[in-house]
Amino acid sequence: MKPSKFVILANPSKDPEGKEIRRISEYMRSRGAQAWVLAEENGQIPRGIGDGPVLQEERKIGEMDMALILGGDGTMLSSARRLHYYHVPMLGINLGHLGFLTGCEKEDSQQVLEQVGGAENVTFLTHCVTRLRFNLKSMDGVDEAKVKAVPGVVGVVNKGGQYQVIIGNEVAAVYDELMKLGDFGGKEVKQPAAPAEEKKSRVSIILDTLAGVFTPLMPLIAGAGMIKALLSVLTLFGWIDKSGNLYYFLNFIADSSYYFLPIFLANSAAKKFGCNPQMAMLLGAILLHPNFIALKADADVVHVLGLPVKMVTYSSSVIPIFLITLVLPYVERFVNKVVPSVVKFILRPVLTILIMAPISLCVLGPLGSIIGDGLVNVLLAIEKVCPWALPTVIGAFMPFLVMTGMHYSLLPAYVNSLSMLGYETVIGPGNLPSNIAQGAAALCVAIKTKNKNFRQLAVSGGVTALLGVTEPALFGVNVRLRKPLIATTIGGGLGGLYAGLTGVRRFGGGGAGLAAIGLYVGENPMNVINALISAAIAFVATFAILWFIGFDDVPEEA
Repeated sequence: MKPSKFVILANPSKDPEGKEIRRISEYMRSRGAQAWVLAEENGQIPRGIGDGPVLQEERKIGEMDMALILGGDGTMLSSARRLHYYHVPMLGINLGHLGFLTGCEKEDSQQVLEQVGGAENVTFLTHCVTRLRFNLKSMDGVDEAKVKAVPGVVGVVNKGGQYQVIIGNEVAAVYDELMKLGDFGGKEVKQPAAPAEEKKSRVSIILDTLAGVFTPLMPLIAGAGMIKALLSVLTLFGWIDKSGNLYYFLNFIADSSYYFLPIFLANSAAKKFGCNPQMAMLLGAILLHPNFIALKADADVVHVLGLPVKMVTYSSSVIPIFLITLVLPYVERFVNKVVPSVVKFILRPVLTILIMAPISLCVLGPLGSIIGDGLVNVLLAIEKVCPWALPTVIGAFMPFLVMTGMHYSLLPAYVNSLSMLGYETVIGPGNLPSNIAQGAAALCVAIKTKNKNFRQLAVSGGVTALLGVTEPALFGVNVRLRKPLIATTIGGGLGGLYAGLTGVRRFGGGGAGLAAIGLYVGENPMNVINALISAAIAFVATFAILWFIGFDDVPEEA
């Protein structure tokens, strides 16, 4: 049964003339529904509704099918407090510039697509935790001011060959809507050759490639990491037996994300490199076939038709399949060129497999394994000689890496270390205090600012940063005011230094905030304790520094 009775709650400061209330009320009535506007808690009737129906008795909310909340996060939270006795579903409609709890995505998605030049200007679209990542044919059709003005858009970054639109926690929903609107999943688009003066730098190309390949894998790694963290916590407190079936099943479920990583990576890399995803995944599966793995127990090298096949364990590896998928497009184009059209359907996949399989097993796979092992050994050497260096640098400069997109250059080392060693020290130990520092800076601003609207943004951004999502705080508060960014750099660096000196490790992929602190739980309980201490150092230092140096407040009219 469809909802037919609605109650509307609105933030007067977001809709001072009642235009949105009237528009939504009229729309509801035009669809045969009933809509009432709830009087304010002091009994005052919202402005601009004229003779429209008003719900004066709050107890009648319980008779409604749904509540529509017009405003931002603050309005959503206060309405939840007001309505929770009546068990009425709530739908938030964001009328501000920041909304993590509100969510009508369709219109916003349409506006974003229009302001980046339309579907015809988009060649590739993906997303991460908080950002839409567009590859565009041209920047000529982009109206950045209008993109930033779209409700729900926190900020814009044009770095690393990508046009990044920062949405927040609802980015996945907006992405799904954009994929429908642009039909990006139903057609193949290719990046046209750019004019000489507009060609991307090599650094931009590399960052764009790494982002396109590794970003789709982050949910898998994060999900597996959080299950591992849960198991660590449960076993630490003796709530689950390591020898029991429950532990066994949850453990191999989590391990599957890492074990079959070459296949997952093959799929995302193929989409980025422009080759057949299914063919790439097949090559990944060849590396992991049980019969191939069984040969490793018998010999280090097996000869097939005179070709040496080095026995390498490819489960949880990253670099080998990356190299294989990088070469695959060239082989596919060659095969497509030499095979007659009449027999392409049959011969093209056969020849591609017969060419790529030996190249993969004899050359690219072993080479990638050597590179991957070398990368891990370098990290271990750095950790042994100077364990504080990397967490300190990451803790201090992670905001700048995020702003420039350079943090994607760390992903191969991070994923490779995590999959091969079972822990990583590349990003996590430094990123945790950095994110906490961002949250501390935003919350300090929230306390000191005289601007009520900006305070709401700073509180929301500060809380989400503490939980692990920093873009709202970074772009909405800290970069905007500059001095909070200075305090964040110092505080995050100090927290990272402590994490490095105490050898903090992260045992799973995912967030770097208090919501994911379980990722730091290991056999040594001091690891998570030291991680929390590094976070506390970052928070206190950042907050104290910013409180002392101050900042130029945002005027009330802004």
